Amino acid sequence: MEGKKVNDLKRFIHSESFGLLIALVAMVVVFSLINANYFTTRNLRTVLTAASLVGLVCVGESLLLMGGLMDLSPGATAAFSGVAAAILFREGMSFPAVLLATVLIGVLIGSVNAFFVTQLKISAFIVTLATQSIVRGFCYILSGGESILIRNVAFLNLGVYNVFGRIPFPIFFTLLVFVIFIIVMARTRFGRNIYAVGGNPVAARLTGISTTRTAFSLFIIMGVLASVGGVILAARMNTGQPQACVGLEFDGITAAILGGIAMSGGHGSLTGSFIGLLILQGFNTGLTIVNVQSFWQHVARGGLMLLALSFDYIRTQKRRRI
Repeated sequence: MEGKKVNDLKRFIHSESFGLLIALVAMVVVFSLINANYFTTRNLRTVLTAASLVGLVCVGESLLLMGGLMDLSPGATAAFSGVAAAILFREGMSFPAVLLATVLIGVLIGSVNAFFVTQLKISAFIVTLATQSIVRGFCYILSGGESILIRNVAFLNLGVYNVFGRIPFPIFFTLLVFVIFIIVMARTRFGRNIYAVGGNPVAARLTGISTTRTAFSLFIIMGVLASVGGVILAARMNTGQPQACVGLEFDGITAAILGGIAMSGGHGSLTGSFIGLLILQGFNTGLTIVNVQSFWQHVARGGLMLLALSFDYIRTQKRRRI
């Protein structure tokens, strides 16, 4: 038993997750030395709450990337769901009905993406870039380009509710989603199918795995997670905003790649994605708390994306040599 524990510890130390943890700790130490308010319970709560929506998208993007796909429409989907929820509440629909409607919106957008990718064989990048533009356009059309106030008290409580009296609901829900899909990827046939399809789709088909069904499932999961995330954001902001969540998908992809998810598919873990999410959001919050100008924050975030892609290239070359 002791030998097994030692071997497990050695494997963890040599894993990508351990290196990510070291990077996370180093980042926290640096920002804390610059500003003592960085490493506080209040700021940690702020970081995790801000990361909740990106976290949901990160889960979906991680699954898609591991399956050899990607989606550029989650930001537009989240914004559209928030606007749709606001409009439906204004028309007198109940909270459960609105929630169901927004989930169906996510299913619809995910299904449309999957159809064009799997049936018409168009690149996922091109398809989802197009749906991003279409869905964002409908956001502005339905809202008239203005934010829509939400007055449903039960819905608004969702944004401020604390689970067990301590954990903000957005944080709790995102952590729950991570745990569920970590188990799915590790313990289920669906998880194994995702790795197989992402690693070698031809070989996966020859072993009887339906690449089409897998792709449909992944795009629908992404659509639903983005839609629910947009609804939770609308509850926090008390409004449905057509201009919300711009660039959300890139944050999700950056967090996933920082966490070791391979752009080429077939490799990575959601545990690593979670650490990548903490690094990304901790970095963004750190820039704000040390008073870096917003224009330079855009530069820094772009640099972090390039750094993540560089790490992915290095990891890919290393695997090919092995």
